[in-house]
Amino acid sequence: MIMTAIGLMSGTSLDGVDVALIKTDGKRVTALGPSGYRPYSEGERGLLRQALAEAAQLTQRDARPGILGEAERAVTIAHAEAVAAFTAQNRIAREEIDIVGFHGQTVLHRPAQKLTVQIGDALALAKAIHIPVMHDFRAADVAAGGQGAPLVPVYHRALAQSLDRDGPIVVVNIGGVSNITYIDGTDSLIACDTGPGNALLDDFVFAVTGQPFDAQGKLAAQGEPDQDWIARSLAHPFFALPPPKSLDRNDFAALRLGQIAPDDGAATLTAFTVAAIAAIAPLLPKPPRSWIVTGGGARNLTMLRMLREGLAPASVETADALGWSADAMEAQAFGFLAARGLKGLPLSYPATTGVPLPMTGGLIARP
Repeated sequence: MIMTAIGLMSGTSLDGVDVALIKTDGKRVTALGPSGYRPYSEGERGLLRQALAEAAQLTQRDARPGILGEAERAVTIAHAEAVAAFTAQNRIAREEIDIVGFHGQTVLHRPAQKLTVQIGDALALAKAIHIPVMHDFRAADVAAGGQGAPLVPVYHRALAQSLDRDGPIVVVNIGGVSNITYIDGTDSLIACDTGPGNALLDDFVFAVTGQPFDAQGKLAAQGEPDQDWIARSLAHPFFALPPPKSLDRNDFAALRLGQIAPDDGAATLTAFTVAAIAAIAPLLPKPPRSWIVTGGGARNLTMLRMLREGLAPASVETADALGWSADAMEAQAFGFLAARGLKGLPLSYPATTGVPLPMTGGLIARP
């Protein structure tokens, strides 16, 4: 049965809520609908930064002390507003939507401690939008010993089935953290986080310029990367680990550039993200022939240039160039995952998250 799903995603870059409509049977993508975006205000972003800092002390995944409770309410309201605006603008009646996939806002991800925390009140959201909401996608995987991330690979595979090209293909999503999906035919699916995506870069740019990110990579384009700093940082044991592996947004927050010009700092952190992505290639079964870039990094022209240089002779192209949507892909993915979850189909596999067996996931909140 073909379902109509809305996916919602608020990533580790803390920029806002992405919304996308998708039609799927949980295995194939039959149609991609419109997408939308509800940015977080400066106040909301500040609140979420506080929540990230306070979440480091959490030991119970359902605890919401202090600022975390306030941040959860803000996240829930923002997602309800995003759905309301999206359905109104696209003249979609709520009766047309079978399920909403609600990822929530990750504030802590420590799979080694079997702890992953996404804030957002799914029951309150379902009551506000009057549509069933699937949520808590990662918990079952982590409880079973998996990394709980990345979960988007099954969606990447569904999209790649429409491409007429030889593999292996790697889809690299550059959000706050970077992750890859390795696809070679319909059977081989490997995935992992590769290291920092935009998180270190965004935090640095915000600290030195007050801007939330390096728009189009213009600041980095003017600087020179500190190759010695990059080499030292790549000595972190994470980069030598084989897939599957995953990260918390702040796992590399302790890395400090020291005294450095803003443009050189941006260039260094952009190049570090690229070097971390390139470092996964030797750990894959075969050299990738093509890389498809999605997420916020796909809009960073300096990052794209460095990727083409660092991943040659493989081709590097953006998801948008293929008719996919770099901006909406993760939101689409959580609509797809919600449909899979409703049917009890696997969301994660041993080679994507390290879970012992293919795992379904997600809980349903009904209005």
